[in-house]
Amino acid sequence: MISLKKLVSSILTFTLSISMLLTTAGCHRAEALDEFMVPESFDMNKNYEITFWAKNDTNVTQTAVYNEAVENFEKLYPNIHVTIRFYTDYGKIYNDVITNIATGTTPNVCITYPDHIATYMTGSNVVVPLDELFNDSQYGLGGSEVLFDSPSYYDIVPEFLNECLIGTKHYAIPFMRSTEACYVNKDFVEALGYQMPDTLTWDFIWEVSEAATAKNNDGTYALNGQKTLIPFIYKSTDNMMIQMLRQKGAGYSTEFGSIDIFNSTTRELLNEIGSHADTGAFSTFKISSYPANFLNAGQCIFAIDSTAGSTWMGTKAPNCDISKDKLVEFETVVYPVPQYDINNPQMISQGPSICIFNKDDSGEVLASWLFASFLLTNKVQIGYSETEGYVPVTLKAQNSDEYQSYINYSGEEDTLHYSVKLDASALLINNVNNTFVTPVFNGSASLRNAAGELIEDVVKSKRRHQEVNDDTITQLFEDVNALYRLDQVGIASATGNIEDLGPMPQTAVILLTTLAVTWLLIGAYVVADYIKKKKQ
Repeated sequence: MISLKKLVSSILTFTLSISMLLTTAGCHRAEALDEFMVPESFDMNKNYEITFWAKNDTNVTQTAVYNEAVENFEKLYPNIHVTIRFYTDYGKIYNDVITNIATGTTPNVCITYPDHIATYMTGSNVVVPLDELFNDSQYGLGGSEVLFDSPSYYDIVPEFLNECLIGTKHYAIPFMRSTEACYVNKDFVEALGYQMPDTLTWDFIWEVSEAATAKNNDGTYALNGQKTLIPFIYKSTDNMMIQMLRQKGAGYSTEFGSIDIFNSTTRELLNEIGSHADTGAFSTFKISSYPANFLNAGQCIFAIDSTAGSTWMGTKAPNCDISKDKLVEFETVVYPVPQYDINNPQMISQGPSICIFNKDDSGEVLASWLFASFLLTNKVQIGYSETEGYVPVTLKAQNSDEYQSYINYSGEEDTLHYSVKLDASALLINNVNNTFVTPVFNGSASLRNAAGELIEDVVKSKRRHQEVNDDTITQLFEDVNALYRLDQVGIASATGNIEDLGPMPQTAVILLTTLAVTWLLIGAYVVADYIKKKKQ
């Protein structure tokens, strides 16, 4: 057997070699950026290439709005060339940005959400705070040197602008806004002997949904005569839980990142939701599929989805995904999400925002800002909002003659003037003061996912005829807390430090693992050598 001294020397030499290799590899990581400062002037003779990552659900009209925006912008600024990269999912944008932060190859401008930005900000000066740009007299909102009709700071809907605050600074500008709506088959409600109320409540929805589960002797549902009926389907269960907790005044999280979702009210809500899933009165998008498809086929009464999804809802929906022979004629009415307290309505505000990533060249960042703020002009705002049930984020666009003519249209329906879409847009405009957003911090995106996971797991359990009780919910709390690492967010909050430096670099993980294995091997050898000598 080789000597302990020789073995230890060999292991340490190996560890040192690995360390040097990993240190060298780590040098290729992105360098920290200096804080962005608005330059005194913009060089129109210098060419800039900027990238814009945008989200698009294969909607050709939206694509056309984006492409036209780039074309018109480049006519004003021929020295700025914008390349668009389209994504079909916000999650993919988020994942790609996280990956590219490590290599210093982020896009210049990005459609995103504040929850995501909070994670992007774990890199030093990666995301540009925009307050200085907002107020710059030359190139800011309504600035004197801007070559287009830029809205002023006060033209942006205050509630929407406040949603872009992280801490005390704005790290984004709102692009479009939506909320959630309940799309209702009014004919079915009345066929069950009910009348639509002025305000939807949770009690009303649960009662009607349970009444709809009655079946004929042949196993078909009495309401629609079909073998399939899911009275109530919710698209986004994270929003469902968040809004329920808000309406009940129960804990979710604090602005400092404290995780408060695992409380007695959440437990009560899960038991209630589970009881309706057990009877077949309720299901979710992740379990059953798109609410619109069931609604349009006469297999659903209450379908809750974004107002941006309004063009998929109803018999005459322009973007209907099911074949014509499956369509059922019915009257579609649009309501805000159900409430617990009709005198204090609470509904979530959502929709994409725009952030700008920092670069070494301040002129490049300014070029990015000019393009991002161009997306707030009336033509872009109104053009995009007309494609789905989005609302422009500027009062300037909302109050324009063009938009007012669109939103108040009362003529014959067509693709552009689909009544359900117009009702969904008006719903948000009329309820801006009733909207809210959740606190944003590094980890808030994970908390949002966890909120939906709680509901999804309970509904799955009920569909599998598994018991849901206080013990199983307690275990669910523990499992979800561990799955989304919410305990780590809580620890940071308790110490008053919610900044997260992000995942440990892979090189560091490998190095620490190597060191741990090294010392384990040394320890094992020492123990074995000690036992051998004792036996001798």
